[in-house]
Amino acid sequence: MTTRGAAAELPGSRQPPHRAGFVELLFDVVLVFALTRLSDRLVEQLNWRGFYSALVLTLALWWLWYRMAWTANRYDPTRPMIQVMIIVTMLGALLMAAALPEALEERGTVFAVVFVAVEVLRHLWLVLFGGDGHARLVSVRIVFWACLSAVPWIAGVFAHDGPRLVWWSVAVLIDYAGGLLDFPTPWLGRAGLRGQPIAEEHLTERYRQVLIIAFGESILTSGIQFSPYGFERERTAALVVAFVITVLLWQIYYYRAGELLPLAIASSRAPAYVGDLASYAHLIMVIGVAVTGVGDKLIISQPVGETQRPWTVVILGGPALFLVGRAMLDYAAFSRISWSRPIGIALLAALAPLTVALPPLFVAVAAALVLAGVVTSNAITWRLYPREMAPPPGGSGEG
Repeated sequence: MTTRGAAAELPGSRQPPHRAGFVELLFDVVLVFALTRLSDRLVEQLNWRGFYSALVLTLALWWLWYRMAWTANRYDPTRPMIQVMIIVTMLGALLMAAALPEALEERGTVFAVVFVAVEVLRHLWLVLFGGDGHARLVSVRIVFWACLSAVPWIAGVFAHDGPRLVWWSVAVLIDYAGGLLDFPTPWLGRAGLRGQPIAEEHLTERYRQVLIIAFGESILTSGIQFSPYGFERERTAALVVAFVITVLLWQIYYYRAGELLPLAIASSRAPAYVGDLASYAHLIMVIGVAVTGVGDKLIISQPVGETQRPWTVVILGGPALFLVGRAMLDYAAFSRISWSRPIGIALLAALAPLTVALPPLFVAVAAALVLAGVVTSNAITWRLYPREMAPPPGGSGEG
């Protein structure tokens, strides 16, 4: 399978990346650490402010990873200048991850300054060494938007608590607005990234890898949480249920949009648009897996007893978020959404008020049963209507 528009036409690249480079995989290890720190922060702040602050910090880290994945897709990741840029970005992400638990307190300066420095400097690096004139002008546009978002990022450093979170929310909004609007810049116009050919095998492999990282982090934290308690009956049952939920989420992802996404991108009238839509779908799924991991820690630490309302939100909300992202991926790959996704989301929402009186372990079992129903529905639908589950001719496209 080849990429639309001929692989060699990727701007700024000597040869298109068909597989992720080893240095990109090393970057993902930093992401494991970041997700672990985020889950630790959320466990300590199980309230609406804690949820929202964790979301803002997650979006900042995802933006670093997302832009790096697309940069490596547009350029040859085996080139030394690209590898240097990835390594420097990796160091920045590591410093940000280390500052995460107290990013809205005394370590906010580290988090914001490192983010701004990485965002501005790596795209200036591409302006200097990033291929032909067109590719460099694309990087100029991205630098412009990075400088725009730098203002609220730095302003937040001089604020505290609530005001800092407001400033950083504005900064994240500017970053994502720039990407969604294709980085429009005075006198230069839009970057035109959505009209460029992409290496779909490389891009989808990066999406799969980051989701595997999220699944792995969930299993890792469950095992770490379980180890000090030994093999107590209730906690062993909680570990098994947490593992089953992770496996069910993995099965829901890979069956079948996760497998067919490269074909859907390659056959689309607008490959970059489908790839972009898939990136946001994976963002929501990664957040869902991370929240589910927090729920796993909670049910292992206290499998029986009273279930607090925030615990119910986490245990049921994580799988629900994952299904939202999976529905978006359905639309990106097939231009339609399987009914099992919204039905599963509705069932999880309906369970929230009904399971408050149940122990945390039983709430997790209820979530696992809903996910098992979604998996069963997927398998039945695929066997009965295989043609309807294939990417449509021409694929998804803008408009």
